[in-house]
Amino acid sequence: MPERDVVAWNAMVSGFSSHGCYWDAVGLVLEMQQQGMEPNSSTVLAVLPVIGEASRLNQGKAVHGFCLRKGIKFDVMVGTAILDMYGKCGLLVYAKKIFHGLTLKNEVTWSAIIGACVTCNSIGEGLDFFEKMRMELYGSPSPVMLATVVRGCAKLNDLNIGKQLHCYTTKLGFNSELIVGNTLLSMYAKCGSVDDAMRFFEAMEFKDSVSYSALISGCVQNGYAEEALQMFHKMQLACVVPESATMMGFLPACSYLSALQHGICGHSYSVVRGFASDISISNALIDMYSKCGKVDSARRVFDNMSHRDVVSWNAMIVGYGIHGLGKDAITLFQQMQNGPHKPDDVTFIALLSACSHAGLVTEGKHLFLVMSKEFNIAPKMDHYFCMVDLLGRAGFLDEAHKLIKTMPFDPDAHIWNALLSACRTHKNIELGEEVSSKIQSVGPTSTGNFVLLFNLYTTARRWDDAANVRIHQKELGFKKKPGCSWIEVNGNIHAFIGGDLSHKESYEIYKKLEDLFTEMKRLGYNTESDFVYHDVEEEEKEKILLYHSEKLAVAYGLISLKEDKPIVITKNLRVCGDCHTALKYITIITKREITVRDTSRFHHFRDGVCSCGEFW
Repeated sequence: MPERDVVAWNAMVSGFSSHGCYWDAVGLVLEMQQQGMEPNSSTVLAVLPVIGEASRLNQGKAVHGFCLRKGIKFDVMVGTAILDMYGKCGLLVYAKKIFHGLTLKNEVTWSAIIGACVTCNSIGEGLDFFEKMRMELYGSPSPVMLATVVRGCAKLNDLNIGKQLHCYTTKLGFNSELIVGNTLLSMYAKCGSVDDAMRFFEAMEFKDSVSYSALISGCVQNGYAEEALQMFHKMQLACVVPESATMMGFLPACSYLSALQHGICGHSYSVVRGFASDISISNALIDMYSKCGKVDSARRVFDNMSHRDVVSWNAMIVGYGIHGLGKDAITLFQQMQNGPHKPDDVTFIALLSACSHAGLVTEGKHLFLVMSKEFNIAPKMDHYFCMVDLLGRAGFLDEAHKLIKTMPFDPDAHIWNALLSACRTHKNIELGEEVSSKIQSVGPTSTGNFVLLFNLYTTARRWDDAANVRIHQKELGFKKKPGCSWIEVNGNIHAFIGGDLSHKESYEIYKKLEDLFTEMKRLGYNTESDFVYHDVEEEEKEKILLYHSEKLAVAYGLISLKEDKPIVITKNLRVCGDCHTALKYITIITKREITVRDTSRFHHFRDGVCSCGEFW
């Protein structure tokens, strides 16, 4: 253009701003001033949104000061834009000052101040502003405002208020508005009401990728990983194109289920769509491959990242840790220190956990010491838990007990449970009883501590004490979670529980197990009946142990997968000792590699040996 007026400049600034191009928009504003063109109120309205989105507070303050110096009219539009910028930059105090200083307020102004409260996690104030707005303004709030308020309820995790707002939006007839529907869907999922989210989703007249992404993420966050994969499949059948936000829900579902084939397909799709260059997607891929038993693939993703953040390093360290590769985790930590990213508290949780799974007691003690002395990171409860777990697994029970008693804060049931688990492993009944009483005094949080104490007594054949533990557990309303194992075969997830007869190939599975049992006995295998916690005959114990869920899943893998395919099992509990021994024998008999991921770590069985080195 040979000549440009302020309207042309503002149009370009607005274009860059609407596409999130912060540097281009701000650079253009500077350039127009260098060429003698004075910015006006329209320029301010164009550039402030991108400043807010980029959280560039200093630049936002500069624009605010420019308005005051140049005498730009502080009308409702300019005032609302400045208010919105301060809210997005996290400065709620300034946003409220601007709001209260405006003599005229419209619905956009009210939406901006409510949005600022939600962004700054001051949800109560946001709801108060919403009630004031309903009293001061005539007419109904807009769908955008309602979506903002519902988003606040999701952050507040208050399902009751969320349901009230759902009723309100229904009364106003806004449920068909996609922005309102998607926010309600997300609210139900984030508040843990997946059934309500599912029902609302099915009732939605219009759905887009945001709708599916919200439900997939909600399912994963609430432990419904299999339903998340099913929803992703429905999304594809509906010809709705998955976006990067969808993959951020889909990939963790693959991680949870160890669904490697689904994860590989998700990786390929992310590469084709250009999502793989996104740091968050790459981090999710590292986590997925690590939890699907492919730590080498996770490392390739890590090495191929052009940019990394601290989450990338932490994810890879965690990956090494759960596979028992503690020394690799420490080596990676040393490499991390040579770069721009500083370790955080999560880094040290990952490192200490890695040391625990590899039996690296000396290294773990050193890391626990330097995290505060050299990195100024004060140990939290999770760090102490890892240290107690590390010492306990290695048999240093007294030292672990002493560490708990010298902590700078009161120990919770979780940390006592780590010591109780070590007492179970090393058969220290006296200390186990003392620890159990501590757990009862602080209040048990799950069935885990009851199970450990029960197991401790049954190992010592103290059946009456074991029975009393079960009675006390039932009196307090804690139910034992049944063991469940699952395996991915040809892209389908097959789940098993102990003694399960529901699978359509149960006859073949049980026949395979019985054949394996005969071969195992011939090689010298004896059932470790300590892991059957019933006062029953040895022959009955053998049958109970033979049909544990992980053995059923392995048997199904053996009859369903080709010989060159590894068998990967995931279990919702810690793998039992007898199964751990039995799987070593099975790898010798079948000459197959078997990988089991339990709640603690990975166990890679090959040629009669497990990678855990008995640190599990």
